[in-house]
Amino acid sequence: MFKRAAVLMLNCGALLSGCGPDSHTGNAELLSNLTEAGFRPDDITVVDDAVYVGGDAHVTLAASREMLQRGEGSKEHYMTTNIVGSSVTRICVNPTTEFRSYVRLIQGLDMALANYNALGLRITFVRGPATGCTANITAKTMAGSGHVAGFPSGGLPYGAISIGTGLNSYGVDLNEHVITHALGHTLGLRHTDHFNPSISCGSGAMEPTGTGALHIPGTPTGATPGGSIMNTCYPSGTDGEFTPSDIVALNFMY
Repeated sequence: MFKRAAVLMLNCGALLSGCGPDSHTGNAELLSNLTEAGFRPDDITVVDDAVYVGGDAHVTLAASREMLQRGEGSKEHYMTTNIVGSSVTRICVNPTTEFRSYVRLIQGLDMALANYNALGLRITFVRGPATGCTANITAKTMAGSGHVAGFPSGGLPYGAISIGTGLNSYGVDLNEHVITHALGHTLGLRHTDHFNPSISCGSGAMEPTGTGALHIPGTPTGATPGGSIMNTCYPSGTDGEFTPSDIVALNFMY
């Protein structure tokens, strides 16, 4: 059984106010930028005037402009053109009071931060409040059992992750997985199987119609179920840990 590590659906559904680049005229430039950057229209959703790609990654107008500054890739691990700048070395992830009230969520957050810190990257994470932080991410709650994050902009990580309180009813490893995945988006990682989400989500997911991401050198060709913590969907028995290819990708970026 596979579960979706996202709050939104890839295709049009009851939660969505629109799908594709014509769905919201107020976001005309942002949607145009995403299309020009290579995102397929059926990978773009608009909810309450906010634009998402891959079902769980919020994209701001500034971030969409940065995406036009480099080229595209092929079917392996993917990153956006937007990454966290070299001035950011210590990121505080600050849970809200409500977030801290959910035991599994806070345990999952601590384990997710440990996942990144164990890699020896140029960026370290700490659960706030803490001193000496060069960037901050707020960890918030939301209804349901999904999550929402976003991509970096202006050299800073996306400033918030929202984690569904329904995850508190699941095991700590699953919470660790979802939060690690969400933080991956804030650093610029895209879904490993974004070109064909059916790889991890099953036959009901969208078929590939385009790319729109940069291949990370050294990562394997293609994608496999459970082969990356950044897959669109995750197995119910996830251990919440990075795979070897995830580690290669993060070391290349940071």
